[in-house]
Amino acid sequence: MQLCRDLEPYRPFFLEDPFSPEDVGYFEKLRALTSCPIAMGELFNNPNEYIHLISNRLIDFIRIHISQIGGLTQARKVAALCEWFAVRTAWHGPGDVSPVGHAANVHLDIATPNFGIQEGREFSQAERDVFPGCPELRNGYFWVSERPGLGIDMDVTAARRFPITDDPPFDMRWGNYRRRDGAVIRP
Repeated sequence: MQLCRDLEPYRPFFLEDPFSPEDVGYFEKLRALTSCPIAMGELFNNPNEYIHLISNRLIDFIRIHISQIGGLTQARKVAALCEWFAVRTAWHGPGDVSPVGHAANVHLDIATPNFGIQEGREFSQAERDVFPGCPELRNGYFWVSERPGLGIDMDVTAARRFPITDDPPFDMRWGNYRRRDGAVIRP
């Protein structure tokens, strides 16, 4: 909570996920303490985690991962709920979201009146070869393909050129952090 107050003079676009999902009860205190815009939701899975935050205007941006909450239909419903309470969207879109996921995010942005900002990244040439129609990042904006659907496809032949290997190794334990004694801790 002190960090939010300390950041106020710098006027950040938003402070992302200041609490873990199990600590959402702190948002009422945080909202009363700071004018810093707050974004939350990267780890949310069901409506019980975010409806209270939205309907009580305790956050300014919803940052849920579209596939984690049930896909485009559910995300559109969340965006519509947010619109009633002046909460903008900032769909979760880090580097480990596929080009298909990013295409879904951007198409949802286009159809959402309360769009706020989109987290994203540039795609490598290999990704563009495997997924023709990837959204393109140009001058800070995503541009989507005008093809039907999400405008993206998958070239299976191109994908065979990039088999999954252990170099670099992918850490399948993401999110499962433990102390030396084996006790699970929050990331």
